[in-house]
Amino acid sequence: MAIMAQPGNTDRSARMRGRGVAALATLVTLAALSIPASAQVADLVDRSTLRVCADPANMPFTDEEGQGFENKIAELMAQKLGLALDYTWFPQATGFYRMTLGAKRCDVVMGYVAGGDPVLNTNAYYRSAWVLVAKKDSDLAGIDTLEDPRLKGRRIGVIAGTPPGDLLTRNGLMPMARPYALMVDRRFESPAEAMIADIDDGEIDAGILWGPIGGYYAKKSQIPLSVMPLVKEKGDPSLVYRITFGIRPGELNWKHQLNAFIKDNQGAIDRILLDYGVPLLDGQNRPIDAAP
Repeated sequence: MAIMAQPGNTDRSARMRGRGVAALATLVTLAALSIPASAQVADLVDRSTLRVCADPANMPFTDEEGQGFENKIAELMAQKLGLALDYTWFPQATGFYRMTLGAKRCDVVMGYVAGGDPVLNTNAYYRSAWVLVAKKDSDLAGIDTLEDPRLKGRRIGVIAGTPPGDLLTRNGLMPMARPYALMVDRRFESPAEAMIADIDDGEIDAGILWGPIGGYYAKKSQIPLSVMPLVKEKGDPSLVYRITFGIRPGELNWKHQLNAFIKDNQGAIDRILLDYGVPLLDGQNRPIDAAP
């Protein structure tokens, strides 16, 4: 907005300039108020430290001792970005987003399913699937679909309330299934470890776990176990997922920076994941057995 002074009318011009500046200030304020809060916050975040939101007892992903694979990827990220690493610890249960990212106490969740609300997702840095775990010397070893007739009448462990339960029901396998709790305090209970122990002891014939969890605990078992990604299921729900970093909506510069980190360090990220037994899949759901 431009206010031009006219000769011989200086006072009037001054008043008009004053009103013009005030009007412009009002317009700028209204425009700022119309921008979503998430977008306004982006420039206010301190990027001098890599602030990670994480669960303090959620192996193989994270723990307070830094033993999880997400801890190791966060260390790699901090190193490559030239930042100090700091954690905000909070159990991944009700209120996690609100008390961590939402409260601006930290700036990235290391593992978030692509498309999961309410975060802004980066590009995926790995793909994995729910897996069927069984003893390597059993007739169930190597089964890669819940439609396989060899599963009929068998005792199959499943985490209650998870997508594989729908497919067990669809294939008539639920009557013999053994449920394991989904929502537990991981400081005191570990359903995945309990399921693997039951497979080892013969209490159940096989178990279904999210790939990174199943692969990790199967690798720690004293008995050789088969870990088969369930990538051939038909219809919904899909048992294959893309995993991203989760950040606050509106922080597009931060997203671009993390996408560049993924692109430049995918081989190193894969090596970390494979070392923890994570079953990695390429874009065609084929296993990735070794990182270059």
